[in-house]
Amino acid sequence: MIYFIGAGPGAADLITVRGKELLEKADLIIYAGSLVNPALLQYAKPGCKIMNSAVMTLEEVIAAMVPAAQRGELVVRLHTGDPSVYGAHREQMDMLNSYNLDYEIVPGVSSFCAAAAALKAEYTLPDVSQSVIITRMEGRTGVPPKQKIVDYAKHHATMVIFLSAGMLEKLQKELMAGGYKADEPAAIVYKASWPDQRVFRCTVGTIAETAAKNNIHNLALITVGGFLGSAYERSELYNPTFETGFRKADASKLQVKPETKETE
Repeated sequence: MIYFIGAGPGAADLITVRGKELLEKADLIIYAGSLVNPALLQYAKPGCKIMNSAVMTLEEVIAAMVPAAQRGELVVRLHTGDPSVYGAHREQMDMLNSYNLDYEIVPGVSSFCAAAAALKAEYTLPDVSQSVIITRMEGRTGVPPKQKIVDYAKHHATMVIFLSAGMLEKLQKELMAGGYKADEPAAIVYKASWPDQRVFRCTVGTIAETAAKNNIHNLALITVGGFLGSAYERSELYNPTFETGFRKADASKLQVKPETKETE
């Protein structure tokens, strides 16, 4: 069996219990060495073969996994965060299908979740933002039409921008071209959940300046939106005047509006 496992955002103890248990049983681990915390490899059993995919091509990864799985070995493909977010694992699964090999996916904690934790923030706030856009700048890898930063910025939803720390001046321009004002809140989270994690709060107009000042060029998420501000509405779910399937509304706390008489 081949397992695609989300390693989590960085901290070795943020991998799931299932992921850790499979790492401990693996005969072959191929990990994304450019991003996965090497501390996770301490879970490997003696004799486990470990390979770093940062120096491998897709074909080389498949060439290592297939014979091991055909021999009945347990293979772990260890991806950063959750494999479904910029994990490039679809192409691996499609190639494995041609060999009729079984595989499973073990989800992980994405770095965008760890970034919110580092910021002590909530991405979805009533009357501020009820949607989260996970995206990236267009670079050597293009993006489809109508999915550029300038297109998404028009929605003013919470934005979490991956893989763009080296293009921050252009990012600023696209955000503002999409409708953000220079003084609207933003934040940079460097290596979320790692021991050397750093958080920098700034504005849309100072993202590039803040990154340059703090020598941030990669391994950072950019977050943008009103969720970083202080204004929001209280959630109705826990409002004593709001009735749910589990709790009755407290009539004593209902605010009754005064009656108004119609005038002729």
